[in-house]
This record gives sequence, structure tokens and C-alpha cells, in this order.
Amino acid sequence: MRVVDAHEESILKELIRNPRLSDNQLAKQTNIPVTTVNRKRKKLEEEGILSYFAYVSSGWNKVRQLYILKFKEGITIKNYLDKAKTNTTFRSDNARYHVDSYIGEKDGHFALTMILEADSSAELVELFHGKVVKGIRARHGDDCIAEIFTTKIIHPLRLHHNYLPLFNIKNGRMSDTWDSSWIHVPVKKKVKQT
Repeated sequence: MRVVDAHEESILKELIRNPRLSDNQLAKQTNIPVTTVNRKRKKLEEEGILSYFAYVSSGWNKVRQLYILKFKEGITIKNYLDKAKTNTTFRSDNARYHVDSYIGEKDGHFALTMILEADSSAELVELFHGKVVKGIRARHGDDCIAEIFTTKIIHPLRLHHNYLPLFNIKNGRMSDTWDSSWIHVPVKKKVKQT
């Protein structure tokens, strides 16, 4: 795991608070020279430690459900990803109703965890069985899924370690009143030598 220095930690905390900050704004808020901010930010981006994306909320008037699909023995993560990479439906159609998806393990089996979103519970059932399950079975065989577990999602509580939409997000960014000591940077820090 990459170890970050004090400057990098300060830069990361400010970007977690507001990812739209310019290097000049970061320098002003962290008291780090702008050239150092620029150099360190680029390095963090190049190393894949710092990534950006836009979270587009459809509001919470939609129905969301968490699904865990446990696959039969013999289906591996590599096998699943290789088939998904070449499938155009996986790349395009799934983006319409998949909120989040994760690959992992359940009871020693490869598992896929996903949150799907629809306008109604009936539409959600149709999407899951008519598109998701149908597509997976087309790629991996009719008997590829060993078990399915579900949980209804009401509202996100915590996202990416630091974002608590019910507590610290206002107007699309972290509230200025959220203390910096409460912001977690999920990388190791250098320990000062004495």
C-alpha cells in the first residue's frame, strides 16, 4: 500500500471535501505552495490513488434493491470479467438501471453484488429477471447462479468512507461545517521519526 505524506493527506482531505477545487484554491486552503499542490495532485492521479467521477442522483423517488448473486462452483472472477468485457449489453444497457455493482465472494463462491434502480417494484423485478439474470445466464449458462439474496434499499447512509448524504452533503458537496478531522483518507500515512 502506498504511503502518503502530510501534504498529500491535506490535499486529499480538501478534495474529498470539494473535488472541484483548483490547484490555486487547494494551495490557499492547505498553505502548500501551488507548484507542490500541482505536482502532488498529478502524481496521486497518475498512481490511481485519486479519481474523480460525477454522482448523478435520480432522487429517492425510485425503488432500489440490493441483490447478491452467488454463482455455482467453477465460475471465477476472471471468467465473469472476460465474458462481460466483450458483451455490448453489459457495457451499455446495464448502465441504465445498475446504480452500483461489486464482485466478491460468498461462502467460497464467486459473487456479484449490485444495486438496481427502477420506477416501481414491478419494473425492478422485470429488469432483474428479464435483463440481468437473463444476460448472465446467456453468458455463463442456465445453471450458473446458485443462490440469490435481496435487500430493499431505502437511502444511502455512507458513501466512499466520508460522504453521509443525510448529515454532511449540501448543494452537491460536503458541508463547510464538517470538521476535517472527521474526513478519512483511506491510505497509509508516513509516521514522523523522532
